[in-house]
Amino acid sequence: MTNLVNVDVVQLPHGADLPLPSYNTPGSAAMDALAAIDQDIVLQPGDWQLIPTGLAMAIPEGFELQIRARSGLTAKHAIIVLNGPATIDSDYRGELKVILANQGKEAFTVTRGMRIAQMVIAPCYHAVWKPAATLPDTERGAGGFGSTGTHG
Repeated sequence: MTNLVNVDVVQLPHGADLPLPSYNTPGSAAMDALAAIDQDIVLQPGDWQLIPTGLAMAIPEGFELQIRARSGLTAKHAIIVLNGPATIDSDYRGELKVILANQGKEAFTVTRGMRIAQMVIAPCYHAVWKPAATLPDTERGAGGFGSTGTHG
């Protein structure tokens, strides 16, 4: 990976013994966030909980940290990041916590050090709104919610 961004990170006392996030393969776009909990958390079907990671960080200006569900947890257990993808702004300095939700039919147990979500560092831009009387035409136009069909 040639695009590197330096991110200052503090391991909080309850996460100090956990490894820092890292990329699992050279082609990985995301790092895993780990659960920095002292005791297991059981998510019943339909429940959600804020899970601490034991990390606080300084995302560089012009970037965001995106928090996403892990595909394996979603496919096998229907565990999602409730507000995913979530955005951690560059001016936030508190602990990174992940809202995990159980959309499955069985209880799911979160354990210490479990990989609970994916984190992606991404550039972001501020929009400058330009009031306009009309918008340029497109093939789609104002069609939405299924207007492009359901099959390829």
